[in-house]
Amino acid sequence: MPQVIFLPHHELCPEGDVIQAEAGTTVLDAALANGIELEHACEKSCACTTCHVVVREGGDSLNPPEEEEEDMLDKAWGLEPESRLACQAVLDDQDLVVEIPKYTINLASEVH
Repeated sequence: MPQVIFLPHHELCPEGDVIQAEAGTTVLDAALANGIELEHACEKSCACTTCHVVVREGGDSLNPPEEEEEDMLDKAWGLEPESRLACQAVLDDQDLVVEIPKYTINLASEVH
């Protein structure tokens, strides 16, 4: 069972957190199941960027992003090469280190 290490985020997990998650679970579902209230305005349908995270370690073990996710990520605040949408990133058997960006853009409700 992989561990997901969330780096400290000023609002969502000020101390950071280390959680256990089942392989096959998305990063978003693992966070929510462990009390990390990562925003997900589109209800996990890959239609916004509110669950944008940066995978600092272990990203190679995640499923590869599909074109729809890559298109949405292009609109994310603070995009980095290691960026993923947590609702689309499915855990395998390796541990991850995840950073939640300071800001998010809600493409589901904001006009852009």
